[in-house]
Amino acid sequence: MSGVLIAVLLPAVAALVMVVVRDIITDRVAARLGLAVSLLSALALVLAWLNRGDKAYAGEVDVLWVRSLGMHWHLGMDGISFPLLLMTSLLTALVCWALTDDPPAGENSTPALVALVMVVLAAALGVFAALDLLLFFVFFELALIPMWFVIARWGDPHDPRGRRRAATRFLVFTVAGSAFMLVGFVTVAASAGTLQIPELAARDVPLAGGWALFAACAIAVGLAVKTPVWPLHIWLPDAHASAPTVGSVLLAAVFLKLGTYGLLRVLASVLPDPTATLAPWLAILGVIGIVYAALACLRQDDLKRLIAYSSVGHMGFVVLAVATMSEIGVAAAVFASVAHGVITGLLFFNAGALKRRFGSAELSVIGRGLYARTPALAVVLAFAAIASLGLPGLAGFWGEMMALRGTYDAATSSGGVLAAGLAGTLLVVALVGVLLTSAYVLRVLRTTMQGVPTPSPDDLDLSGSERGIATVLVVGVLLLGLAPGLLVGIIEPSIPAILGGAP
Repeated sequence: MSGVLIAVLLPAVAALVMVVVRDIITDRVAARLGLAVSLLSALALVLAWLNRGDKAYAGEVDVLWVRSLGMHWHLGMDGISFPLLLMTSLLTALVCWALTDDPPAGENSTPALVALVMVVLAAALGVFAALDLLLFFVFFELALIPMWFVIARWGDPHDPRGRRRAATRFLVFTVAGSAFMLVGFVTVAASAGTLQIPELAARDVPLAGGWALFAACAIAVGLAVKTPVWPLHIWLPDAHASAPTVGSVLLAAVFLKLGTYGLLRVLASVLPDPTATLAPWLAILGVIGIVYAALACLRQDDLKRLIAYSSVGHMGFVVLAVATMSEIGVAAAVFASVAHGVITGLLFFNAGALKRRFGSAELSVIGRGLYARTPALAVVLAFAAIASLGLPGLAGFWGEMMALRGTYDAATSSGGVLAAGLAGTLLVVALVGVLLTSAYVLRVLRTTMQGVPTPSPDDLDLSGSERGIATVLVVGVLLLGLAPGLLVGIIEPSIPAILGGAP
């Protein structure tokens, strides 16, 4: 059986089992089962990748599913999707590990929460592995409802109305975006006569004309909501502020990547000509997001909202990289997506730890002098913040640097999808965004880490699973930062499949 198929089905089966036996298993057993299933999915993906041979897609399975629609159960992974699939499985494993020591409030509620997490995992893996447009859409939608329950049921216990409102806004925005995306997919299928992504990407004559541009616009809007691209980001800060740590990690590290992956796998590869027409607008919105997010972060007192806004800025770099439609741009988009998932996961785990201790993620409540009060937590949080800033030698540096290099190449050459003058202007504005990012990161470090300590009875340092999770993610950040070639080497062979060549 296909390793990719096993990876997708395992968490789906585990979710069903959780529902059936939720009344007879303990919180810790449920969390450990989720951890084991996530790791098994990761193992299945790795084995499928190592045994891919010379195939374009590892672990490929292609079975006609709905004949009347021409819909196939078509799954597989290449160098673009494999890093995102593996990251999703491993971060979900860390989420379940966190639940072993920090079960949600309520009698025996962990099995239900883990079941929802398993559904999200199965759906996210399905999106990253789908090679059929309609299957991509089905998995895309499948992830939405579980996340609504995660936020609305297990979100901020101090604001039940706020968490339900945030969950509903998240659902309304993403469902509306999905409606646009479905219209685009139907238009593509009607124009090309197929839903198969590899066939569409390898067409000798790419889809073009008015209907193709209409489809690209609809798909771009749908994916922009999920990414999110400014100004369609407004659901994100409230969702993160209200979500439990589990939800925040999944939203930032997994859900946002569904949008960025779709920009590459669907928009750029299936509709290259209309995407080239839209590229300047995508680049402009991406750069506005970079600067806007940094300015918003300078005004934030709530750490979770600050991290949420920072994600808008980081996704702006990904969108800018995609808009260059170049080899280095594709590599930058994938690398930055993976790096952001690891770094932001670490940030939200630590923000959640602070909120559990102090009852709030507001910087004014947390107080000053964390280096003296909770040294391990403070060092890990500072490390994650500096990695998010893009310090050389850490994971956040390479994706942003490659995105800026791709924009620089567009500014110093002719014939690209971005005019040289526009690319040069966007490069300068993006660099201003980098400076503003440095300002808000340093502000957070100065406000919380330094200064005269304000002792509190809640000053508890990292312990148990918190230390283990922090160690795993810190190693991941260092590995990606010090050996970027490990990831770039996986991505590069699959870039032609995105830019119009055969994989």
